[in-house]
Amino acid sequence: MSACLHREAPDPLYAQLKNSLTADIASGRYRPHQRLPSERELSNRFQVSRMTVRQALLELARDNVVYTRMGKGTFKVVTATPEVAAALRITPGAETIMLSRLRLADGVPLAIETAYLPFVRFPDLLTHNFEIESLYDVLENQYGVKLTRAEQTIEAAIAEPRESELLELTRRNAVLNIRRLTLTDAGVPVEYVCSIYRGDRYKFRSTLNTRTVT
Repeated sequence: MSACLHREAPDPLYAQLKNSLTADIASGRYRPHQRLPSERELSNRFQVSRMTVRQALLELARDNVVYTRMGKGTFKVVTATPEVAAALRITPGAETIMLSRLRLADGVPLAIETAYLPFVRFPDLLTHNFEIESLYDVLENQYGVKLTRAEQTIEAAIAEPRESELLELTRRNAVLNIRRLTLTDAGVPVEYVCSIYRGDRYKFRSTLNTRTVT
């Protein structure tokens, strides 16, 4: 959706953009802890430079209207899609905790990892600071949940535009689409992870026992 700022108005464009985003947040268009559109998306929507967008976002951050977690990702509560609900064995539309993170290697984006967990089971999970805490340590130490095995699928795909932007790909390169369901030793699904790995920087390696291969 496009939007229009008034270039003839006395207020600078970044201030108008700041006010527009503030109004969107106040109206509930963006929920608490929801990721805002990227600088490029806002630049295209409002037809302004990315520098103007960056200035508006900086002003919002200074006013404590928004916050950033560089390299850490977005953490929020979302409704379960049919895919997520089926994996976690919950009702479609039920609340789930989403942890979306950009994985780096030597400062270079390697993968986009998005994990989903049932909110009803871990209602206080987002009170933890996952910039310094391990998710699995919190699950085991606070909730007594120990994840012992996982089921994983890997398939080739073409990066979507948003994925290309986050992974700093110059075009729609090939990526690895990985889905992982992590379970307790009793077979209860706890975490469903959807990951997109750069095909040019990730190599899958496994060791097979030939005595069990048919």
